[in-house]
Amino acid sequence: MTERQTLSYLQQRFELARIQPQTRFGQNFLIDLNLVQLIVKTAELGPRDVVLEVGTGMGSMTSLMARQAGHVVTIEIDRNLAALARYEFEKFDNVTLLEQDALKSKNKLHPTVIETVQQAVQSIPGGRLKLVANLPYNVATPILSNLLDIEPWPVRMVATIQREMAERIVAQPRSKDYSALSIWMQAQCRSDIVRLMPPSVFWPRPKVESAIIDIRPQKVLRDRLQDREQFHQLIRGIFIHRRKFLRSALHSAVQEHLSKSDVDDLLATMELDATARAEQLSPGQMIELSELVRQKRLQ
Repeated sequence: MTERQTLSYLQQRFELARIQPQTRFGQNFLIDLNLVQLIVKTAELGPRDVVLEVGTGMGSMTSLMARQAGHVVTIEIDRNLAALARYEFEKFDNVTLLEQDALKSKNKLHPTVIETVQQAVQSIPGGRLKLVANLPYNVATPILSNLLDIEPWPVRMVATIQREMAERIVAQPRSKDYSALSIWMQAQCRSDIVRLMPPSVFWPRPKVESAIIDIRPQKVLRDRLQDREQFHQLIRGIFIHRRKFLRSALHSAVQEHLSKSDVDDLLATMELDATARAEQLSPGQMIELSELVRQKRLQ
């Protein structure tokens, strides 16, 4: 129950179980009940929804979501914590707890997670996937990025993440926070920062500020990407050299397939200044550039 998600309750349960929050798992428990409820409210859960929660914690938010969603698939890597969490939602028959890592590797979700989510969605008529989670900082980027590569595609992702990461996701071209992550997310989603969160609303307190972000994937945007893998590789490759001139950064990213002359042709076609920087290009321009690269490689 969410009323249990208080500092005193958490500390008491941990003391009785003789365990401590694990820094290596990025454990920072949200102890502001209003914020727990805000996260769930923002997700607008209903009986058609299958919720993926990465970081079960004590299971308080899990229980709240189980009352509203069709099914909740929650993942907890810490087996000691998973044992405590089961107590919180043991009366719900629509919760699946996976005691494992959500990731197979840095850039790949664990197959068991994908299969479990797929089965849950298929079991509900008109089922759809939503991510709702207080994400551990150390896995937030790969979780959000890689969820856009699976089927079923999520229709909503509401999560607490590091403020710096949230600001990168919504950053505009030419700003200091604009990055490959900005382009990858904005090319496929509409995103808003719902609320900034000080360290004091967590236990233990993190050293950085956090934010609740509301990400709404848009198929109409996704369909513009003819080759998603190439697009992802291209923007990552270009932003590795973000301080280089665009001509040099682009050539470094595609040199295995295209010549410098090819790069010059691409820039001329788009009427882009060869001495511009990657951070000056909008997501739309990056999509167009990626498509031209794809076509050039096919010639």
